[in-house]
Amino acid sequence: MKKVLFSLTMCCAAVQSMAQAPAGLPAAPSAETAAQAVKSDTFLLKSAVLSETRRINVFAPAGHGGKESAALPVLYMPDGGQAEDFPHVAQTVQALVAAGRMMPVLLVGIENTERRRDLTGPTTVERDKKIAARVGGSAAFRQFIRSELMPYIAAHYRVTADKGIVGESLAGLFIVETLLVEPDLFDRYVAISPSLWWNDEALVRAADASIKALPARQKKIFLTSADEDNIVPGTARLAASLLAHAPAGVSLSFKPMPKERHETIYRASEAVALETVYGPAGAGAIGAGAGKAPGAAQ
Repeated sequence: MKKVLFSLTMCCAAVQSMAQAPAGLPAAPSAETAAQAVKSDTFLLKSAVLSETRRINVFAPAGHGGKESAALPVLYMPDGGQAEDFPHVAQTVQALVAAGRMMPVLLVGIENTERRRDLTGPTTVERDKKIAARVGGSAAFRQFIRSELMPYIAAHYRVTADKGIVGESLAGLFIVETLLVEPDLFDRYVAISPSLWWNDEALVRAADASIKALPARQKKIFLTSADEDNIVPGTARLAASLLAHAPAGVSLSFKPMPKERHETIYRASEAVALETVYGPAGAGAIGAGAGKAPGAAQ
């Protein structure tokens, strides 16, 4: 019998609210405060895949990321504009690294142009098609990340081969889709309240077969959901499928936060999510700290 490297953590109580931070960390700042506290690089990348120019924001924690510093793992994030989620995620990364609770990473934020186009896959549901003039562009967005953005980052920054991705809502949907259709693109996946209702939960309904086909390589996955009737059931079924069918080497942390709402879950969960997948137990080789029995709490 194979040894499955799984950890499933169910934390339904004592979760953090938007105004409360994990012990030892400051409260999540407002977008304006975070933007003032974080210094980052910004560049424009002309995309042949998307036929447009994309704005990219890059942040390295203080004391890391310079020419004389060690190469850093890369954490990519959709919704990564300065007026989007990039500032507060960067501020949380800085605080966790400074506290020794997370290894340093290079945070790469991708600013939106047509968010609902880029972060959704195809759908047969007419109601889904009405959320934007164009939807279903996730494959092209993934190609942009793989063939244009990642090579640019590797050529211009000191980075390792360790790649992660973090996002919420439709970005969480994109992250789950990527895990299931192109799992080798990233090593660490953080999907916060993923909009798995898309296309009548097609990703969840096909999850068993997709997860059984995952390569037997080390990966760390973090899933969470808030008090959301259209997201909670699908996220729980996805977590159950991962627990039942994923190959050895995959480490899952599933931490529902039912006291949160869709609009609060990102800031409430980002610190615990990042510490889970990049914290001391996850530093160095991916999968460190694995080897626990299925269902064991972290």
